[in-house]
Amino acid sequence: MRSFLFAVGFWWVSILYVLMAAVLALVPGSGGVRWAVKRYAQRMVQLMKLIGIKSEVRGRERLPPPPFILAPKHSSYGDGFLVYVQFDALAFVTGDHLEKFPLVPKVLEKLGAIVIDNCGGPEARKDLAASFEKAATDKRIVLIYPEGHLTKVGEHKRFRSGVWHMQEASQWPVVPVATSLGLRWQQEDYAKYPGPAVIEFLDPIPPGLGKDEFIERLGGAIMSNTDRLIEEGRAWDKANGIVRAPEKSKSDAEPGAVSQDS
Repeated sequence: MRSFLFAVGFWWVSILYVLMAAVLALVPGSGGVRWAVKRYAQRMVQLMKLIGIKSEVRGRERLPPPPFILAPKHSSYGDGFLVYVQFDALAFVTGDHLEKFPLVPKVLEKLGAIVIDNCGGPEARKDLAASFEKAATDKRIVLIYPEGHLTKVGEHKRFRSGVWHMQEASQWPVVPVATSLGLRWQQEDYAKYPGPAVIEFLDPIPPGLGKDEFIERLGGAIMSNTDRLIEEGRAWDKANGIVRAPEKSKSDAEPGAVSQDS
């Protein structure tokens, strides 16, 4: 019943705010669209709370003064909502697959989104650098998922080098972010489970590191701390009688691995 109620609320709220953002995209200025998207994220966090997923934010004291780059773990469709509501002006990196939908390109433009080619490679890096210039000029906080994909709980993909290229271009600190929301809402799964969902801002990585050293440090911080939060969440589940299907933990990359787009 919990999962069904969330699904109903998710689609009603999504349809309402997507239509609202589409209409506001036709109005001069970006304030209306940003307001609608922020409210949408807030409503999603409230929906999660209503079904027993209680978010907790740790490590805010570690955040440097803006601008900086956020590099979170991404194991849940809801990750973006939890991060987005923490900041007033957040730009984010997304794939160009969203641009095929009507009015979405205009919405992304007003949000200051950084749209890149999903295929990756050198062309994607060029697009990333060009799109990042506007966010850098505005000195906004930028969100990028360094693995580039949703992962299962306990799974770690190769960390891509795009975030290093962004840091090289901006000389901004990069803040790794660990999360355990995937334990409550894994990837795009229908099933939802009650309990704490933690996002934790980790120690910033300063500019000036070589690519391999940067990727190793970023990957190590995200993976080790996410695994810690997941174990903490599983202990809570055990203490509170939450039962779920067994999950396999696997990794296709070491913390220092760099993907082919490097």
